[in-house]
Amino acid sequence: MNNDGTMIEMLIGGTAAFYLIIGLFFIRFWRSTHDRFFIFFAICFLLEAANRIMLGLFFDFREASPIYYIIRLVSYSFIIIAILDKNRRSKVEK
Repeated sequence: MNNDGTMIEMLIGGTAAFYLIIGLFFIRFWRSTHDRFFIFFAICFLLEAANRIMLGLFFDFREASPIYYIIRLVSYSFIIIAILDKNRRSKVEK
């Protein structure tokens, strides 16, 4: 493997680690507030971490494979759900 492949794998690993750390922070915030907004964001970032780990492990599949985009679609859907849920709950509380 050349240096370009090693660099790409390192960047994928770093990105996965950051997604995992961010997901764990959102879990910590959820545990202290019990606000569903944080758990939806935690799920999103943990799915993204798993997506990057899969990309790193199965590097020959490349990022253009549809499975990675399906996982991202599900992941980003959790952000939309979190925002809609938060707005709906704030209207009900008024």
